[in-house]
Amino acid sequence: MRKGSEALPPGLSVKGKGWRVVAEGNTFKNSIFATLIQDTLEATESTRQKKVARLIQKEVAEIFLRKGSEFAPGKMISITKVRVSPDLSFAKIFISIFPSQNHDEILVSIQEHAHKIRFELGHKVRSQLRIVPEIVFHIDDSLDYIDKIDRLLKS
Repeated sequence: MRKGSEALPPGLSVKGKGWRVVAEGNTFKNSIFATLIQDTLEATESTRQKKVARLIQKEVAEIFLRKGSEFAPGKMISITKVRVSPDLSFAKIFISIFPSQNHDEILVSIQEHAHKIRFELGHKVRSQLRIVPEIVFHIDDSLDYIDKIDRLLKS
């Protein structure tokens, strides 16, 4: 049994690298249920996964600080969180972009430069990590969601 799967309800299993939840043949990707399951899985991350995630977050943030204008001129990019697979070979990097207009175009630009970012990350962490994980960027829209809730509450 995979680490963290003991916290799942009966009838559910985790497929792949722990990022997809499958129940009775159906895949839940963007539902509240999947978010709760993902939170459960994140709570069971190993100490090593958490350390590697913090290291990647710090180093990628520094790369974006120095070279962020190449990927998104006139935008500020923040690394909000990093999730690392149990075998440390895959990392999901969640970014927040301010101002948030045209964030899809910026995400595409960042994804096109992901190999360069991974190369630089490899140079920075070569003495600490044996394998530099594959990286995938996702937009973290939690700040936009909070802003939307605030506007609704004010009106």
